[in-house]
Amino acid sequence: MLIAEAIEAPTVGAGCTITGGVWHSYYDDVLVSGPAGIDIDHLIPLAELHDSGGYGWTTERRRRYANDLGSDVTLVGVTARSNRQKSDQDPATWMPAPAVHCRYVGEWVATKHRWALAVDQAEREALLRYAAGCPNAVLAFDRAS
Repeated sequence: MLIAEAIEAPTVGAGCTITGGVWHSYYDDVLVSGPAGIDIDHLIPLAELHDSGGYGWTTERRRRYANDLGSDVTLVGVTARSNRQKSDQDPATWMPAPAVHCRYVGEWVATKHRWALAVDQAEREALLRYAAGCPNAVLAFDRAS
């Protein structure tokens, strides 16, 4: 995932040790040099996944979500700081930098659809409020198996 998310490729050494590389954290518009400052975030946090219907999933389906490389948006490289700020929150209580609200809302909704996850009332209201500012947004996703 670190290699796929890099905007400047890191070097992969013995034992899969990664050095160098540059990543862009779109949540807070920060460039990160070296892998130590980057986290791979689950766009839909695991606690949110559970609350949105994932509690009834099999262990295998939860594993597939946690390691979903079939979508460009389920997992995203972001700064450790922004990942900690987001924690397990949904768009009703946390959003990234205003310049990327449309991207984030689109990716959130697409991921919820991809995995057939529910949306609670506060989350729905927030998504509709933010989406109102995104008149040209197009959502694309493939259903997860």
